[in-house]
Amino acid sequence: MSRVIHTGQALVDVVVEVPDLPARGQNVMASSATDYAGGAVTVLVAAARFGAECVHAGAHGTGPQGDVVRAALAADHIAVSAPPVTGLDTGICVVMVEPSAERTFVTTLGAERHISVESLATSAPRAGDLVCVTGFSLALDSTRDPLLAWLPTLHPDVVVVLDPGAAFAELAEDVRAAMLEVTDVWSSNAEEAEHLLRAVGDVPPDDLAALTTAVAPLLRGDAVAIVRDGPEGCAVRVGGETTYVAGFPQKPVDTNGAGDTHTGALLAEVAAGTPWVEGCRRANAAAAIKVTRRGPESAPTAAEVDEFLAGRA
Repeated sequence: MSRVIHTGQALVDVVVEVPDLPARGQNVMASSATDYAGGAVTVLVAAARFGAECVHAGAHGTGPQGDVVRAALAADHIAVSAPPVTGLDTGICVVMVEPSAERTFVTTLGAERHISVESLATSAPRAGDLVCVTGFSLALDSTRDPLLAWLPTLHPDVVVVLDPGAAFAELAEDVRAAMLEVTDVWSSNAEEAEHLLRAVGDVPPDDLAALTTAVAPLLRGDAVAIVRDGPEGCAVRVGGETTYVAGFPQKPVDTNGAGDTHTGALLAEVAAGTPWVEGCRRANAAAAIKVTRRGPESAPTAAEVDEFLAGRA
């Protein structure tokens, strides 16, 4: 089976549930506060629970936050390829969750931003492996420059997967172009896809399938494009054909990590040989289950998705 390798930032999410966001300069009382390993960890945990062999190729710190990240990865038997960064701890992301399940983020920088070509290479990708990149890695020199130097050196049959995030469309044109030139799979939400199209001077279509079709030509070769729209599901462009894959609307309690869960589940399915369209259906189900659970580490297993889909057959 192909492996799922993630180069992105593994952070500690400090999740606080709030009744509403405070006005500027004001205070709000949280009803709960919980620490979770998040960021790249969420994608990898979802993939591992679907049976994939997973590797974290990003950086991690030597303090208590780094310990949280390593413990979460170890709990799902996810390998860590690079040694810890000495003298620095992993950063945190404060996640404010409102009753609607909407999230607001404040992120710090730590050891996770200290990567190199050599540290990335410890993951040793081989033909067929899926290597994940997040757009947030391209926003700072310390992670962007090593990634853009390393990715073109990979075997041509290594599949490079880009999760652009909100940062990607705002990057310099040459940085976006360099990343898209090595991208074999695009996986984003609809807003991120729309922002990319506007950044390159195109008018994004309103239809999800048309939006996905419009993104695909911006990628390398005959790339795969997936664009998600929360409970509405997603569309996938593969082999020159775009297919809409319906979602499974749920009453959410926490949407933090839903997109990452979708990505991890989908890549695990593809690594095991599942066709992209069916993989998207199962990933939609995984994300639907996840939003009914609190915390970014709450991805379901493949067996739970089997049971969920069987109840909707």
